[in-house]
Amino acid sequence: MRLLVVEDQPKMADLIRRGCVSEGMAVDLAGAGEDALWMAGSTEYDAIVLDVTLPGINGFETCARLREDGVWAPVLMLTARDAVADRVAGLDGGADDYLTKPFSFSELFARIRALVRRGPKERPTILAAGNLRMDPARRRVWRGGSEVTLSSKEFALLETFMRRPGEVVTRLQLLESAWDCSYENRSNVINVYINYLRQKIDAPFGTDTIETVRGVGYRLTEAG
Repeated sequence: MRLLVVEDQPKMADLIRRGCVSEGMAVDLAGAGEDALWMAGSTEYDAIVLDVTLPGINGFETCARLREDGVWAPVLMLTARDAVADRVAGLDGGADDYLTKPFSFSELFARIRALVRRGPKERPTILAAGNLRMDPARRRVWRGGSEVTLSSKEFALLETFMRRPGEVVTRLQLLESAWDCSYENRSNVINVYINYLRQKIDAPFGTDTIETVRGVGYRLTEAG
């Protein structure tokens, strides 16, 4: 198992390195977010342990830029900042787990092993289909450079489509993504909201991206 540990405090970095090496892991150290970007871009790591408080770009921005660069190695944010807002920022920025200092090495190792078992998997923080983009964390949608305002139900339906671009999504799957178990399964609510979506994300821009698949459901074309 090969790790990248991004920590600007030499004593802490060496402590983590020695602990991980004792567990049979190979460890590379980076002292800044900028170093982490080029190192992770040139080496395939099984996991990345990333401190938040770094010189230059901080850990939140480093994580976001790693994901933008197509680096999908699991990221564990390791920091003394334990405020809920910080944890949310890290996870929404693309991190997979969050551990605060001081920490137990046994817990650190267990979390790293759990992340490595999942393996690298593309988990973009910004969903895109052509020039249609969505930020699920901030609940914002854009068509090209224009922001599109959606209701909560419209947003939930579009998110379901954008997580499965090019796939046929059934009416039941759409219903389950935005309504609770009290909905009326025979209702035409999906037809109504699909029309709402088309009027907001397609009609004003001269596009036609939500296709009807007769007898099955709908599909968001990957061209977007």
